[in-house]
Amino acid sequence: MDTQKHLFDNKKMAVLLIPLAIDQLLNSFMGTVDTLVVSSLGSAAISAVTLVDSINILIVQAFFALASGGTVVCSHYLGCKRQDHAKEAARQLIFITFCLSALIGIICFLFNGQILGLIFGEVEENVMTNAKQYFFFSAISYPFIALYDDGSCILRAQENSSLPMKISICSNIVNIVLNIWFVWGLHLGVAGSACATLLARMFAMFVVMYKLRKPDLEIPVYDYFTIRPQWKEIRRILNIGIPSGIENSMFQFGKLAIQSTVSLMGMAAIAAQGMANLIENLNGILAIGVGVGLMTVVGESLGAGRKDEAIYYVKKLSIVSEVVIVISCLVMYILVYPITKFGGMEAESARLCIHMVTWITIVKPVAWVFSFIPAYGFRAAGDVKFTMTVSVLSMWFCRVLLAMILARGFGMGPMAVWIGMFADWSVRGIIYAIRLKNKKWLNHQVIG
Repeated sequence: MDTQKHLFDNKKMAVLLIPLAIDQLLNSFMGTVDTLVVSSLGSAAISAVTLVDSINILIVQAFFALASGGTVVCSHYLGCKRQDHAKEAARQLIFITFCLSALIGIICFLFNGQILGLIFGEVEENVMTNAKQYFFFSAISYPFIALYDDGSCILRAQENSSLPMKISICSNIVNIVLNIWFVWGLHLGVAGSACATLLARMFAMFVVMYKLRKPDLEIPVYDYFTIRPQWKEIRRILNIGIPSGIENSMFQFGKLAIQSTVSLMGMAAIAAQGMANLIENLNGILAIGVGVGLMTVVGESLGAGRKDEAIYYVKKLSIVSEVVIVISCLVMYILVYPITKFGGMEAESARLCIHMVTWITIVKPVAWVFSFIPAYGFRAAGDVKFTMTVSVLSMWFCRVLLAMILARGFGMGPMAVWIGMFADWSVRGIIYAIRLKNKKWLNHQVIG
């Protein structure tokens, strides 16, 4: 295929993907800043933030999945030059997201103590008090997080990823400054940290919604208060967003199940697993940004009726992701030694962590890319039920069940978790490779 005929040449691809990758990295910093700042307040504060963040991640992932559904629909419309439909799809995305996020936020706001007690059971009183405070402000922030995701995804659908990146940079600065001021300056504790993050989220949402009003955009969105539901467009968005949301939610539930197994292995194993998991997330986050960009690229290609080009981009960006993963894994492997040393990890925890990261560095470049990146292209084509089914089954049977058997039945310690994860990556990668080759993922219709 002549590269001059591609919808996305290398320069255009880089302009889309590099800010996206950076944005993904910046988004991960928001919660990390809270944890680092409240670490000075003691173990009760840290535990409270950690507990609530496990709920926040679950809910935020669902919001992002819904926003991604809007991205797919909008990119298909832009691919076939139906801008008016893309504009309306964007408006409907904002409408349904606001309604759902406000409902979830109100429920969590009113019943924060009951929800925390139901999920985590009996915890120390100090931990629960701090958790209630943090969850209170988190619940208020849900509509702002959801609408920011919408705005960012609408911009990405029209190939503008640099603006969300700039907004993320600014909101992270706001979060850092306010966290330090509220917690260390005004001594507001966990509530101060949560309030700082809430204000940073509000700032990001208002900026992105204001920027969407620019008339020179392909998909401008304005007159927010005049939006009325159009259920045909909403169904298109939900057809993509709901299966993706279920997939993301089940993934997070699986992580909680794994954590329950690790918690039985002792403090050294818990600390080692926690650090190894953090490092594994960091060495994959830039490649995840490439995957998110792939949704826009494939969606626009299919909207233009260019199926062969969609296949080409899945293969090409899988190669790009492989390069990113290799570099990221090597960098984090080099850093694991000073991280464990200067992070004050005990000798046994540090030894276990380095051992696990060594295996991650070996296995991840081999198995990870095809287990995740093609799936972004499949979702952009509307093949969401297949990816949901494969992801959920592979996650629970390989990653969770196998890890529990190896850990509890064979006493393999925290390495059991990573053997299960490696098995999950391998199985998923083989299935997705077959799916890519047989092209059945192209047999869907996202828009009418």
